[in-house]
Amino acid sequence: MDRNARIFFSALGLSAILVAGAAQADDGKKASIVDDRGVTVEIPSQPKRIASISYFADDVALALGIKPVASTYMTAGREPDFLLGMTSGMKQIGQRAKPNLELLSEAKPDLIIAIRRYTVGNAAQLQNIAPYVAYNMELLEESYSETAALSKLLGKPERGEQLNADFREHLADFAAKAPADVHPRFLIMWGGATPFAFHTENTSASIVAAIGGDNIPGPKSPGGEFGIDLSLETMLEKDPEVIFVYDSGPDRPHESNPIWSQLSAVKNNRVFYVGDQWVETNGPIAREIVLREAAHYLYPDTFPAVDVKAEAAKMIPAELQN
Repeated sequence: MDRNARIFFSALGLSAILVAGAAQADDGKKASIVDDRGVTVEIPSQPKRIASISYFADDVALALGIKPVASTYMTAGREPDFLLGMTSGMKQIGQRAKPNLELLSEAKPDLIIAIRRYTVGNAAQLQNIAPYVAYNMELLEESYSETAALSKLLGKPERGEQLNADFREHLADFAAKAPADVHPRFLIMWGGATPFAFHTENTSASIVAAIGGDNIPGPKSPGGEFGIDLSLETMLEKDPEVIFVYDSGPDRPHESNPIWSQLSAVKNNRVFYVGDQWVETNGPIAREIVLREAAHYLYPDTFPAVDVKAEAAKMIPAELQN
C-alpha cells in the first residue's frame, strides 16, 4: 500500500470513529421526565424539531427563541395574532382535538408536546412517531410548572424561570393598579346553545379574577373539571357585567336566544369576542397578553387598549420574526 493510500484509509478510519463517537454521544444524551399523565418519557437532550399539539409548545418555544416545525390549529385558516401568525411557517397537522398523525410523522419531530385530554387515546401511536409529552394546560398553577418544565426540556431552564417570575410580578402590578372598590362580575365562555364557561382556577379566568373580577361560575369542585355547561337562564340569574366569548367563528347560536339580550354585559356593550390566547393561555406569551386585555376590558379608564401583535413582538426574539 502506497503512502497516499495509507493516508486515505487512515482518514477514512478516523472519520468512521468520529461518526461512531458522535452517534454514541447522541445515544447517551437522553433525559427522563414524568409528564401530566404520570408517564415517564425518555427524550433527547435539547431536541431541535418540536411538534406542538395545541399552541402551548409554540408559545413557549417562540418565547425561548426556538421555532417549532409543526403545529395544530384552533380554527382552520386562522393564524393566531398572539404568535404573530408564525404558525403559518410550520407544518399544519390538523385541529388540536384531531391531529393528523400522518402529517405529524411527515414533519419528522424529535419531540411532541401535546395537550393531554385530546391525545391520551392515541398515545401509543404518537410515541411511535417521537417521544410524546402531555400536559394538562388548564390551570394557572399548571402554567408555571409547565412553562418551567418545557423550558428545561428545550435547554433553557433559566429563561423559563425568568418568564414565570416576570409574569408573577406583572400580575401583582396590574392587581395593585386596578380599582380596589370595583369587582365586575365576569364570565369566560365558549359560545353555543348551552355555553361552556370556565371555573376560576382555569388560567384565563384566574388571571381576570386576580385583577379584581368576580367569576360567576366560581371555583371548580375538588377533582372536578375546569369548566361547566352554563345555561342562559343561569347566566341571567348571575347577570355578568363583562363577558368574554372565545371567537371560534361566525356561528353564534347563543345570540339568538332571547335571554342573551337581557344580560347586563350585552345591554352595555361589554361582550368581547376574544382570540386564541384566551383558550390556549398557559404559555408565557398568551398569559401576558390576556392579562393586559383583561385589565383594559374590566377597567377601560385605568388600562389602555392592547395591540396583541405589538405585545407579542416584545416577547418573541427579533431574529425569529425576520
